[in-house]
Amino acid sequence: MRNGPHGPSVPSGPSVAGPPPAHRAIELSQRYELLERLGVSTAASRDFDELARDMAEQAGFLYGFVNLFLEEQNFVGLHQPPPDSGYVSVGRTMSHDHGWCPEVVARKKALPLHDVHASPRFSGNHVVDAVGIRSYFGAPLIHGSGTVLGTVCVIDPEKRALHEARRLRDIVISAGAQVMDRIAPAQGR
Repeated sequence: MRNGPHGPSVPSGPSVAGPPPAHRAIELSQRYELLERLGVSTAASRDFDELARDMAEQAGFLYGFVNLFLEEQNFVGLHQPPPDSGYVSVGRTMSHDHGWCPEVVARKKALPLHDVHASPRFSGNHVVDAVGIRSYFGAPLIHGSGTVLGTVCVIDPEKRALHEARRLRDIVISAGAQVMDRIAPAQGR
């Protein structure tokens, strides 16, 4: 692992299967147009950092994210362990080739991974080795127009018991609804 401008970077690997490049470009353009129309900044936000922290604390996870899916994954909300904790510090951006959020965006529904090693499909992710992640729970941020703006998620180096999966999934779904309420209040959707 090497350090990039935003903290440790994860080595490149195969990308998540998704729509063809032309379709991805159209989706990206739609996201930017919608965010601009809604007056949503793509910069780091104290409000979203607090929401990421609350979500992580409710779940009992070390990391929490509010992620806008732009040229890269853009963490406008970020909660992580302190730099001197011994855990990996992550930056505010990450490639679309890393993590599980690209899967959430593509499938347009929550992804509960109580143990990423339970499935070879999700175990081979570079974030597993670079950050040491064993559990992931994420939910999409879908505008009323159908545009997926990004995700909210929590990650942790400890796997979770399968019987906890529904509760943890519900925490991220609820956090996603809170983010969408801030981005596009009901009267503006």
